Amino acid sequence: MKTVLVATEKPFAKAAVENIKQIITDAGFRFQLLEKYSSKEDLLKAVSEANALIIRSDIVDREVVAAAPHLEIVVRAGAGYDNIDLAACSERKIVAMNTPGQNANAVAELVFGMLIYKIRNQFDGSTGTELRGKTLGIYGYGYIGRLVAQIAHGFGMQTSAFDPFVDNSLMEKDGVKPVQTVKDLFSGNQYVTLHIPANDQTKRSIGFDLLSLMPQGACLVNTARKEVIDEEGLLQVFEKRNDFVYLADVAPDNASVIAEKYAGRYYFTPKKCGAQTHEANNNAGLAAARQIVGFFQKGDKTFQVNKF
Repeated sequence: MKTVLVATEKPFAKAAVENIKQIITDAGFRFQLLEKYSSKEDLLKAVSEANALIIRSDIVDREVVAAAPHLEIVVRAGAGYDNIDLAACSERKIVAMNTPGQNANAVAELVFGMLIYKIRNQFDGSTGTELRGKTLGIYGYGYIGRLVAQIAHGFGMQTSAFDPFVDNSLMEKDGVKPVQTVKDLFSGNQYVTLHIPANDQTKRSIGFDLLSLMPQGACLVNTARKEVIDEEGLLQVFEKRNDFVYLADVAPDNASVIAEKYAGRYYFTPKKCGAQTHEANNNAGLAAARQIVGFFQKGDKTFQVNKF
């Protein structure tokens, strides 16, 4: 009998765990749970008998892979998968998957939650601004980017997007103007929101050169990964432009410097919480469970993110 381990230092909601268990056991597999573990040793011990692994932000590195001799598949319940060592998995022919789109709405809504909080001056009673009629650039037009565009249109914003992997006709169908370069995106929008992965092409790619192109009242929103920001360049923009604002669901390493020097021009969530809703929690966990069942029963590898 296959064993499916759910290993989450930051647990799923109780209802989500019960639903995941139901899917796994109904398929005839053994369900195991490791929550709120205090050390990596706990994880290493737990994976020793697992054939499948469901994680959230937990790290599956080479050491974890080595400790799991029976592991055939690992699914990251969420879109990002940079917490999985894909090379180590591929060497062992372990299928690595994510669950794209399951927490997209939660992240998209957070973008506007942070925007509203900031443009209304953190609700301190002073005069703020509105989103209607403003321009929003969407960098990365996947599941989240499309939902961001829908919400933006509800606010009456003008939207454009850049994504070299998405056909322009899809953006146009959604009422979004496609732009040809990332420079065009930044130079043409007062607000820019990031929905790109952290990879060799994007890490530290958002820096002074791009941010300095933004119009007056520039505001960058990052619910993606902190690694895509060139933090030295970010500080340069803060210093050169007193109109620049940075909102992030993932605080930069130099957050203390920004807090000390540029009060009122930033907001960072206390911890990454883009996917932290009951709905996203449930959706991503259940999707991960169903993908594992599909893999074992039908060989379905639809959402595989590694190659071997």
